Amino acid sequence: MKRIFRSLLIGLMAVLLGLAPAACGDSQPPANAREKKETSPKAPEAQPGPKAKTEPEAKIVRVGVQLVAPTAIRDALVLPGETRPHKDVALAADQDGRVEWVGPKEGDQVKTGDLVAKVDVSALKAALDNAQASTRLAEELFQRRKVLFQRKIISQEELDQARTELTVQQGLVRQAKAKYDLGFIHTPIDAVVNKVYVDPGEFVARGGKVMDMVNVDRIEIGVNVPEMDVRYLAPGAQALVRVDALPDHQAVGVVDSVAYKADTATRTFAVKVLVDNTDRTIRPGMIARVFFLKRTIPDALAAPLFALVDQNGERLLYVVENGVAKARPVEIGVIELDRVQITKGLQPGDQLIVTGQKEVQEGTRVDIQ
Repeated sequence: MKRIFRSLLIGLMAVLLGLAPAACGDSQPPANAREKKETSPKAPEAQPGPKAKTEPEAKIVRVGVQLVAPTAIRDALVLPGETRPHKDVALAADQDGRVEWVGPKEGDQVKTGDLVAKVDVSALKAALDNAQASTRLAEELFQRRKVLFQRKIISQEELDQARTELTVQQGLVRQAKAKYDLGFIHTPIDAVVNKVYVDPGEFVARGGKVMDMVNVDRIEIGVNVPEMDVRYLAPGAQALVRVDALPDHQAVGVVDSVAYKADTATRTFAVKVLVDNTDRTIRPGMIARVFFLKRTIPDALAAPLFALVDQNGERLLYVVENGVAKARPVEIGVIELDRVQITKGLQPGDQLIVTGQKEVQEGTRVDIQ
């Protein structure tokens, strides 16, 4: 019995000894676990990657510059107009009648006083002859009665009647002569016949056109000047004239007249410019452009028109400062041909970029050519 109890006691102790390590926790891992952990392969170390690329150097733009300095600039006014002959005459018939003769043809040159047409001259000549014959008869009658009166054969009253009759007939002669002369149409100016309206045999009414005559030795150009600019113009001022149909021709004209009253519809003032045209290069009816010099600004700051850059509706000029481009918002004034006055935004001595300005921006590095 004792032997059985001893065997049970020994078995129980062995079981208790086997459970003791588990009751102590996981503070010490088993030897074989530590060995596995120590022998496990290490994670590969991160290899250094390729070096980051460096920033490219800033682009340098080659530009051309112009030194800003005060200069004279002219304020000109350019207006269109139509050329007209300085003298333009429309000859008309002074009385009804049949056209008996027409002298010059279209394009012919005539002088002042030249006879150019006859209207109903034959009938008028007959009336004049009758009046002259009646006058001669009245003159003879008066002379006879004058002798009779001196002999006291007739009274003073009869002599006065004869004198009155003579006076009436003389008046009729002058009247017939005046009508007869109206049948002869003469030119009042040296001119060129521009158009003939009648032929021999046609009937023309009083006031009817016979022919047009123009003198183109001087050309008149009419322009309409706005009310804001008319104060700059005065008779005698010079103006440059160019004709669209004659691109290689220009002439210097003189202001002949400036209207004092504006046109109520356009609010403009009529100005007449005269141009010498003895070579007859300019023809009436051509379109001309007249350049009026309003004033000269002696110390303006100017820039080429092509140097202006438009960015989002804002006018800019670029200047060079310390090797970089700087944008300058500007205000413009007078424009003369290919340059413009800069009233705000530029200073004397600025290096204005005039070539390459469209390739730069604020802060762009530049190389001056």
